[in-house]
Amino acid sequence: MIDSSGQAIEAHDTTPLRGMVRDVLTTVKIGIVDSNLFTTFSGLLLAMHFTGASWLETWPQILFVLIGTALVIGGGCSLNNYIDRDIDPLMERTHERPSATGKMTGKTVFVMGIALSAAGIVALLVASITAAAFGLLGLLVYVLVYTLWLKRSHSMNTVVGSVAGAVPPLIGWAAVDPSLNSPIPWIMFLILFLWQPPHFLALAMKRVEEYRRAGIPMLPVVAGFEVTKRQMIAYVATLVPTSFLLYELGPIYIVGALVLSIAWLGLAIYGFKAKDTIKWAKLMFVYSLNYMMLLFLLMIIAALL
Repeated sequence: MIDSSGQAIEAHDTTPLRGMVRDVLTTVKIGIVDSNLFTTFSGLLLAMHFTGASWLETWPQILFVLIGTALVIGGGCSLNNYIDRDIDPLMERTHERPSATGKMTGKTVFVMGIALSAAGIVALLVASITAAAFGLLGLLVYVLVYTLWLKRSHSMNTVVGSVAGAVPPLIGWAAVDPSLNSPIPWIMFLILFLWQPPHFLALAMKRVEEYRRAGIPMLPVVAGFEVTKRQMIAYVATLVPTSFLLYELGPIYIVGALVLSIAWLGLAIYGFKAKDTIKWAKLMFVYSLNYMMLLFLLMIIAALL
């Protein structure tokens, strides 16, 4: 129905629905879901490349592993929001989450997290038992070990939590090759595991006062910036040769990985000379995001050529 204020009426009719969709997407952390789907797809694509599997034969596994991974990650993030709803209001980065503002009740967020996680594990089971096992492992590490325990008790929270974030390529590979006999998926796991500490430590440096206020013992809070910088350099330096272990992907990947990794290492070392540490941490955070996306994009390109 349209009258002289038809546009306003349309906005009124659709705003509640849009708001609900926005709240759900925020709660499942859709950005994290997307990035993990990207690495999951990289794992299954490389599995197809190295095993010679065809799209025609494996499309059901591909479909269910992507759906299952998205649901499990969304469920895990919802449970993370449920557990952290008491400290999220204390941080600028998280204070507008629906679970923190009360737009979504704790019960709703909890039920949604359990339902999405359960549905995701079932979908992964259709792909392969191994894929479901790794999906469940990642979920338990993220929700129970990281969020419920270490996040509030020890500065090693970032390192242990990295296990959950590094699982998606294994899930993707396992959908195509459940045996996981090849070293390739394990190298992809290791790359993501080493990538996450400097990525999240850069975020922790940017938001150090927020973490301090919330009582979260991130490394910059308990040990200071200098120790954090040294650890970031150590992880990035280890990542440089680790990324070259995928040399079988060919020269395009090797050259790209060399440029990306050396540039990141240079930026990490520059942190000791940077006059504005917070500005440097922001650069490290942004570069880490681009590094991960570009490196895995190079893997996909190399596998398709």
